[in-house]
Amino acid sequence: MADKQAEIQALQAIVTGLSSQSFSHRIQGLVFGSKGLAALADKYAEHAEEEMTWVEKFANRILDLGGDIKIEATPEVKVYDDIVEYLKNEKKVSEEGIAQVSEMMPVFASDFVAYEDVKAYLIDEDADLQETNQDLELIELIGVQNWLVQKLNGTAASTTAE
Repeated sequence: MADKQAEIQALQAIVTGLSSQSFSHRIQGLVFGSKGLAALADKYAEHAEEEMTWVEKFANRILDLGGDIKIEATPEVKVYDDIVEYLKNEKKVSEEGIAQVSEMMPVFASDFVAYEDVKAYLIDEDADLQETNQDLELIELIGVQNWLVQKLNGTAASTTAE
């Protein structure tokens, strides 16, 4: 491996960022659930769990490389009451996160395990970003109330899965 310390630092940055995102999604789901939007609450709770799976994968790779995992402080994250504002922010956060992690890819070039895991994570994140983009486009097209009805009935979820 070219620079194991640089790789460990990059993986730690991903672990820290994803930990924050996971907690953010968990709290955001609670907010939507308190408004009676159970489908959105469930969606973001599941998303939080998925992100924690990635955290564990990357944390385990740090351990495999002989590094120490840290629990690092992260900046404050705004909690949104308005779903549209939340989705707009989610899009921005996803785009920035994908760009940041993509820039790290050369660090993993000589570690095929980490490279493939980070690549798989980026592919998964891109799918999430595309779903957010689709939700925002649909809201623009049919309005937030109609979009919420579709989400609550499960029809919007089935169109994104096809």
